[in-house]
Amino acid sequence: MGACKAPIFHLLSSPNPSTTKTLKNPLLLIPEKTTSRRFLLFSIPLSSLFILPSSSSNYALSNTGPAGSFMAALAASFEPVSKAERDASAAITRRVAEAVELLEKGKELQAQGDFSKALQFFTLVVENYKDFALTEYARVGRALALYEVGDREEAIAEMEDVSISLKGYPEVHAALAAALYVDKHAPLLAENQFAIATLLDPKFTDLSYVRETKHWPPSLVSSLQHFITLS
Repeated sequence: MGACKAPIFHLLSSPNPSTTKTLKNPLLLIPEKTTSRRFLLFSIPLSSLFILPSSSSNYALSNTGPAGSFMAALAASFEPVSKAERDASAAITRRVAEAVELLEKGKELQAQGDFSKALQFFTLVVENYKDFALTEYARVGRALALYEVGDREEAIAEMEDVSISLKGYPEVHAALAAALYVDKHAPLLAENQFAIATLLDPKFTDLSYVRETKHWPPSLVSSLQHFITLS
């Protein structure tokens, strides 16, 4: 009976095989070389083996705790974009805004019938913002203005070039059709261009549309009328 009343740590560390065989608890049937580790395991408080949510852990994870403050500071200092990249993006944004402003001013002057000044603004966009896609639309306005001020050869050359870069843009095809018919005496080429234009936008057969909505110059409206009536 004296042996049965021995403390548990004595049983765990006892190398006596006979004592081990009499124990009915299977947890105590362990090799001699691992008894010290099992003793350490049984001696650790159960609560320390599990990490349960507590006020202290929540404090550490919150923004007010030391860990949370560190993570917040780390997140605040993280910069996915460099200063040079931000400066370059800001510069591009400024240039786009400038180009759009000039383009809109040119369209405004075109709507007012001041094609000489409109030509100046369209030309500024074409010359200074060649790297932007919107420049092609400024070239359309520039071609219309050139046609009105009398430089029809350059106007037609501009239209032909833009009809390739903006293929499928109905206005430039319609304008080129009118100019080819009247100034180049090329009715077949004019028909081809006008077929593209009206397939995409049938309203270009309406003279009031090009005059009042698209703000074409009077000379180009007249050329379109000659083409439509085959006169």
